[in-house]
Amino acid sequence: MKLILIAVGTKMPAWVQTGFEEYARRFPRDLPFELIEIAAGKRGKNADIKRILEQEGEKMLAAVPKGSRVVTLEVLGQNWTSPQLAGKLQEWQQDGRDVCLLVGGPEGLAPACIAASEAKWSLSALTLPHPMVRVVMAEALYRAWSISTNHPYHRE
Repeated sequence: MKLILIAVGTKMPAWVQTGFEEYARRFPRDLPFELIEIAAGKRGKNADIKRILEQEGEKMLAAVPKGSRVVTLEVLGQNWTSPQLAGKLQEWQQDGRDVCLLVGGPEGLAPACIAASEAKWSLSALTLPHPMVRVVMAEALYRAWSISTNHPYHRE
């Protein structure tokens, strides 16, 4: 199984790339974590936001490998504690399918992405900057892995 973050946005600040890569490289070979970036649609004064959202959603879903589990990140999703996320990660590993985590752009996710999701995850009730979500998610998943393997990274 592998974890795949599919996120809208391609020009991230260096600290975002560094932070994400730091956690992604820590994952073991049997649980790789990779990032697929989807270019955000052009947003201007008269932009058709609905259509842009649909196009981003189409690109995101096209990037999901066939048969993968889709988990969407949404403000109204479920809040999981680190131990609960560790349990989810173990369930996903036992299932064996790749897990694609979808993070939308400024307006969120397209309805088609939400409809395709098997789980909706909320990192926080706060609205977080989308670049920061990548780093927070990578750390949360790494911590979940460390809990499930008794790695010393996570200490209560």
